[in-house]
Amino acid sequence: MKTRAFFSQLDHGKMVAAIVDAERRTSGEILLFVSHRKVADAQRAAVREFERLGMHKTKRRNAVLIFVAPVSQQFAIIGEEAVHEKCGDAFWQRVAVGMAERFRRAEFTGGIVHGIEAAGKILAEHFPRSRDDMNELPDKIID
Repeated sequence: MKTRAFFSQLDHGKMVAAIVDAERRTSGEILLFVSHRKVADAQRAAVREFERLGMHKTKRRNAVLIFVAPVSQQFAIIGEEAVHEKCGDAFWQRVAVGMAERFRRAEFTGGIVHGIEAAGKILAEHFPRSRDDMNELPDKIID
């Protein structure tokens, strides 16, 4: 699917609201990136974007990136070191299955919101918001 067509089907307000809502309960950071390029390996591309965006530099090492590449019909969810230590591969695989089910039904916003909400829950559980918490990454969709 062409990125413009995919992007036009998304409810941007709903996805940004899901990020803001999730981050109200955690010191963690969630970022959504939609790639305009065809990628051979979404996981590898997500890791590159994660580093390029400076997500590996968050104070508590608890950022999550949801990377979507509509041209390649691929996506990846990656968590920074501290997040991955707490939830492991099985958690990310369950979230990915839920997102993929929604994507197959062309529920693109729903799939992404599912990923954001799941990431938000695990972050809130292991990294609750503190009084001195600062929003380290923008609450927006990056494309």
